[in-house]
Amino acid sequence: MAEELLREQLNAQIKNRAMMYYHIFNEMREEIGEEQAIAIMKRAIYKRGLEISGLLKQHAPADLDGLKETFVNKIVPDEGRVFAPEVLRCDDRELEMKLMQCPLKAAYREAGLSDEETATMLNIAAQVDYGTFEGAGFNVRVETWQPGRTGCCHLHIQPKSGG
Repeated sequence: MAEELLREQLNAQIKNRAMMYYHIFNEMREEIGEEQAIAIMKRAIYKRGLEISGLLKQHAPADLDGLKETFVNKIVPDEGRVFAPEVLRCDDRELEMKLMQCPLKAAYREAGLSDEETATMLNIAAQVDYGTFEGAGFNVRVETWQPGRTGCCHLHIQPKSGG
């Protein structure tokens, strides 16, 4: 019972973060325009990813299996349950994971954001993944949620070119 309550509270806090992103973005968009607001939000969130990349640096440049274990068990909250990462591939060339649920996406849907606004906000929020994996010494490409897709972000992580 207590574990379930903590899980609900954790999800609520991530949804809260999502809505803070949205309200900050909205205020910036009104003041300086959407393009500049997106750029600033992305830079700031990327920097947060860099700050949390330290836990993963031990796996650079090419320990993708170790990277997967640390990411799922130490970075993704609640031992991976919050974002439910599904590992699609993990070999010496690529770690590919799809996040099957996302409290940020849920918050945007619950708040009534359009598909376009939801996709924009998730694209902005994905910068934390870029900062986290690039800061740890890996290449990353994130396919963020788009209308009609199941789950949420689809992560493609590879050893950094040139070691």
